[in-house]
Amino acid sequence: MRRKDVSQDQADFAEFYAESRDDCLRTVLAAVRDVDQAQDLVAEAFARAWASWRGVRSHPAPRAWVVRTALNLSVSSWRRHRRELPLTGHDAPADGLASSLVDTELTAVLQRLPVRQRQVVALRIFLDLDTAQTAEVLGIAPGTVTAHLTRALAALRTELAACGSEGNPS
Repeated sequence: MRRKDVSQDQADFAEFYAESRDDCLRTVLAAVRDVDQAQDLVAEAFARAWASWRGVRSHPAPRAWVVRTALNLSVSSWRRHRRELPLTGHDAPADGLASSLVDTELTAVLQRLPVRQRQVVALRIFLDLDTAQTAEVLGIAPGTVTAHLTRALAALRTELAACGSEGNPS
């Protein structure tokens, strides 16, 4: 590979990273619910995207590739660590970054959704993928994406309306 090609690849990837990082982080954060874990997963996914940049840039949805890689890494990590016992109460969550990326009330409501519904909301709403792209990323049928999105949005509307009415004395 010529030096000029490498420089162009670096510039293209740097631009992709700058344009996509926040969207990908927001999407993964909605799915995994932990800021530090989401940051680690997205960083690793972008590192892998750079390592495979020529293939990733020609992917129909490179941001979705990064998010799917991050979600796959999350599953792999969970499988490796599922037998570990957590030391509860020792690490305080870093809510500052989470609240700057996604509204804290919305984050709390999203956390109560089932995993697949969170993933569908994250990909469809935060990453703005269409139904077919979301289905491809998650490896499910488009009709399943639609069903999960419908259920998730109904649950979100109900929960957010309840949160809003609690704060408003009538």
